[in-house]
Amino acid sequence: MRLFRPVILAGCFYPDALFRVKTTEKILYLTFDDGPDPHSTPYLLDILEKNSIHAFFFCRGSAASEYPDLTELIRSKGHSIGNHGYNHLNGWRTRNTDYVADVEMASELTSNSIFRPPYGKISFTQMELLKNYKLVFWDLMAYDFDKTFGPLKTLDTLKRKIRPGSIILLHDNSGSCANTIIQEFLEYASEKGYRFGQI
Repeated sequence: MRLFRPVILAGCFYPDALFRVKTTEKILYLTFDDGPDPHSTPYLLDILEKNSIHAFFFCRGSAASEYPDLTELIRSKGHSIGNHGYNHLNGWRTRNTDYVADVEMASELTSNSIFRPPYGKISFTQMELLKNYKLVFWDLMAYDFDKTFGPLKTLDTLKRKIRPGSIILLHDNSGSCANTIIQEFLEYASEKGYRFGQI
């Protein structure tokens, strides 16, 4: 079963985390995980620039280390960069000390203040150990990374489920269909009266 939004109790488990921006205005927030990637990042940056939109890129430390020029390009275009761990570890399956060390290793290359847990999985102990970070989850995940779901369903999900304040999770890697559907989605959102903000 696919969950397009976090379970209702997620806000109780992570009360200080950001899932959705509280607003009645038709504002959306684009976020991209897992980059930078030489196949997807330049294209995404080009589309965002053409549409005058700034996004939040939650970068893996390992990718930022491998492609420092792309990391700098993201920043130079006015986008924000968040920490997505160095090795994209699952917090529920990783020892606390290893998990925290992985996040801290990525902080030098990404961010030392804003963190998105890979897979959205982080334990209470890990959260406490990383309390100097603002945790950012999402309001809408459209499964752009799932090849069995496909770009048409991803686009349809985005169109049907956006709402004021939605933090949208897409992916910046070669396995994602975000590049395929992003322009049409931006046009649709604009037609529906939405604008895009930056967290």
